[in-house]
Amino acid sequence: MFGIGSTKEKKVALSGVKPTGRPHIGNYFGAMKQFVELQETHENYIFVANYHALIGVQDAQTLAQDTRDVIIDYLAIGIDPEKTTLFIQSDIPEVTELTWIFNTLVTVPYLQRAHAYKDAVAKGKEATVGLFDYPVLMAADILLPNADVVPVGADQKQHVEYARDIAQKFNLTFGETFTVPEPLILKEQGIVLGTDGQKMSKSYNNTIPLFATREEIIKAVMSIVTNSGGEFPQNLFAIHTLFKPEAELKPFYEANISSFKTLKETLIEDLDAFIAPLREKRATIASDTKLVNRVISEGRDKIRPHAQEKMKEIREKVGIL
Repeated sequence: MFGIGSTKEKKVALSGVKPTGRPHIGNYFGAMKQFVELQETHENYIFVANYHALIGVQDAQTLAQDTRDVIIDYLAIGIDPEKTTLFIQSDIPEVTELTWIFNTLVTVPYLQRAHAYKDAVAKGKEATVGLFDYPVLMAADILLPNADVVPVGADQKQHVEYARDIAQKFNLTFGETFTVPEPLILKEQGIVLGTDGQKMSKSYNNTIPLFATREEIIKAVMSIVTNSGGEFPQNLFAIHTLFKPEAELKPFYEANISSFKTLKETLIEDLDAFIAPLREKRATIASDTKLVNRVISEGRDKIRPHAQEKMKEIREKVGIL
């Protein structure tokens, strides 16, 4: 079987990231940080899922910039192009070709079980064909490079299950072709709370940007809800524990329970101490157009030959000569 990682000792880990605006600290602690760790133990691949993003983003300039920004973001947090291959989904047109072939194998009732589609219908939204077919495109992303494992949160396990089912159906129909991937469940960070006490999410407008300026940090922290009950403001405390050990923070919070201003000012300093080096590194990388272009082109040039060879095998097996 030909594909990425077929002769490697390390397992192939493949992750996709949708370009949907600025990442926040919830994104970092929930997944991004662990992607950095994976490059030490796996043959690591991260792609920018810009075809997926088209479902929700229909502004060319925004999508193009957000796509490039994902590459910059991941370089800034410590992704090493020598250890991780970064590439853009649309640079590999074989992915969309394979999606069509998979579409001829899957059924409508099967796709109707997808969480995103069911959620859209339940909310009365008019689901596009793209949203409905989302799991099939994702399966093509995963299966074309013969990924062994797909790092996901527990709530995203269904995506990998779809890829597994499609791989097995294709293998049964046309002969052994695809690696059947396994989900690699990311370590539970727990829910990262936003400034309003809900889960941190761009859709709730309650985030602290991962590369925030000091002014943005001050504005976000000063807006954190502090009437959450308990010994001290639990929401403020929960965010703070991302940057300092709970055992160190608890006595400080107990000693300053009457001064939310002191607690917030301390969080501002600890947040800025964490974010400032990332912010500065990102600015340096973003200003180096040649570096970013080189990372993108090298990722494409590494993946594309494997994709072309794999599609040649697939076409022969289905009879597209």
